[in-house]
Amino acid sequence: MHTLSLLQGSGSGLGPLLLNVMPIAVIGLIFYFLVISPANKQRRKTQEMLSSLKKGDQVLTSGGIYGTVQGVEADAVYLKIAENVKIKVARSAISNVITGNS
Repeated sequence: MHTLSLLQGSGSGLGPLLLNVMPIAVIGLIFYFLVISPANKQRRKTQEMLSSLKKGDQVLTSGGIYGTVQGVEADAVYLKIAENVKIKVARSAISNVITGNS
């Protein structure tokens, strides 16, 4: 009879389990919307900017070098940084495309 009463009482454990899991799920959702989602949007925006680079764009590298795109390869970009001075930088080193009003 003792075993029968233990089996009957085990069905009511769903409520407390749900109450214990709920705060973890809420924290996970908050973390997703505050950290993961904005990071994904920023990464997507950066990838779009890098894929749309073309000759003549004014850019800023992550090292702080301003230049004009002279050529584009799969993983590299050729920049003109001064008269008769061209450098080859990794495409991922381009941090910003400078617009006309900057």
